[in-house]
Parts: sequence; structure tokens; C-alpha cells
Amino acid sequence: MKFLKAMFKNVRRSPYQALAAVLIMMLTFLTISFFVFLLSGSSRIVSFFESKPQVTAFFKNETKQKEIDDLTQKVKEGGVVASVKFVSKQQALKIYQEQNKDDPLLLDLVTADILPASLEISTFKIEDLSGVSKMLKSSPVVSEVIYQKDIISTLVAWTNAVRKIGIALIVVLSFVSLFIMVTIIGMKISQRKEDIEIMKLIGASNWYIRWPFIFEGMFYGVVGAIIGWTIATLALWYSTPFLYSFLKGIPIFPIPLDFLFIVLGGELAFAILLGFISSFMAVLRYLK
Repeated sequence: MKFLKAMFKNVRRSPYQALAAVLIMMLTFLTISFFVFLLSGSSRIVSFFESKPQVTAFFKNETKQKEIDDLTQKVKEGGVVASVKFVSKQQALKIYQEQNKDDPLLLDLVTADILPASLEISTFKIEDLSGVSKMLKSSPVVSEVIYQKDIISTLVAWTNAVRKIGIALIVVLSFVSLFIMVTIIGMKISQRKEDIEIMKLIGASNWYIRWPFIFEGMFYGVVGAIIGWTIATLALWYSTPFLYSFLKGIPIFPIPLDFLFIVLGGELAFAILLGFISSFMAVLRYLK
């Protein structure tokens, strides 16, 4: 309790320096929160598209059911396929009718006989799509193969880019926060040199003098993390209606509350660590 009282006393003595420390921490954890939310959302989008049929093989009209079954079995034997769905001519017609139900003219022109049967295939890993696509194209009973390589590859590349940029930005901001915190705590120690000398003369140990400054650094980290997380969460909450309509059909929302609090818990742990390291470096440098 003595250390905490001394810490709050230090904060009250130099409020502008305390505000600067909280702001730099808030900026760091605001960026971390936005990055985590963005990365989580993009990962869910990629997972959504990965769960959809990624390769569609259309059969020739003269293809027999046994040939379709043989090809289906061959596709499954590789062990890379997550699901295989056979779409018959009648099922293809129902899908077509549902997609064009508002245009009677198109419905009258199309019958089940002119629509091809197909296989809709998804794999566990995106890298396996190319091999499955090549195997289907080599089959004599397949007339056409549609491979959604570009869409999924673009999403994966975008997610990887976001991850790399976000990590780089977080590392840079963490180091900036660290050095600014060291400077601020160092300034506070310099301002209290006379008090520290008096405490040493009456027998106070080095660690008795250091702990309030160390707790102060952790305090700035925790407050900054809570404010940064709160701003990011409120921004996400207010933008949810727009994002929901923009990403219609992709099940990203609602964001689970436990996920948000897990993010907060992780940020608080990192904030305490960052505050401890920065204040510890400051006291080792300025308190000999």
C-alpha cells in the first residue's frame, strides 16, 4: 500500500508527464486492438471462403453415373479433400431457377437437359487446390473446371500482408513507447532527487525507492491499454451495421464478448510487462 500511495503521489505531482505517458501507451494499444480485430475478421473471411466449394467440375452430358462415382472416389483417395458434393442436372435446374426467379423469360428457356451435372469440391488446405484442379481437368468425363484460385489467393495474400504490417507497426510503437516511458520516468526521478537523497539518508533501501516508479510505469501501461481497447471496441461497435451490410452473407458478426475480453486480458498483460520493463530500465539508469 505504501508503494501505491507513493506512486499516485508521483502521478499527481506531474500530471502533464503522466498524461503524455498514458497517451503514448493508449496509441500503442489502440493500434494493437485494431490490428487484432482486423486480423480476426480477415481470418474469418478466409475461413468462410475456404469452407465453400473451391473447385467445381462440370461433366459432359453423356457421362454415366458410374463414371461420376469413380471420379468422386478418386478425388477422395488423395486425403486432401474436405468435402465433395454431387449436383445433379435436376438440382442444377433448381439452383438456376432460384437465382433467376424474378426473370420468367430465362426460366422458360432453360431445362434440366441442357444444364450439366457437377462436383463441388473443397480442400483442407488452399495449396492442394491446384493438384485437385489438374486431376479433374485430365479426366475425359469432365468438360470444364472452375477454380476459384484468384479469389482465395488474394484473400490469403491480403491477410498475410495485414499480419506483417501490423506486427511491424506494433513492434515499432512498442519500442517508441518503451523509450518515451524511460524518458518520462527518468525525468520524474530527476525532479525528486532531493527527496530521494533524504530517503537514503534515513535508511531507505534502493528497492524501497524504486518500486513506486516501477508501479507508476505499469499503471500508465494499464490505463493506456484500457483506454485504447475501449476506443477500438466502441469504433467496432459503431461500424458493425455498415460492416454487416458490406459483408452480407459472411458470418463474422456478432463479435463474441469473450473474444473482446480475451483481447483486453492479453493487452493488459502486455501493458504491465511493457510498463515494468520501461520503468525498470529508467530506475536502473537514473537511480544509482
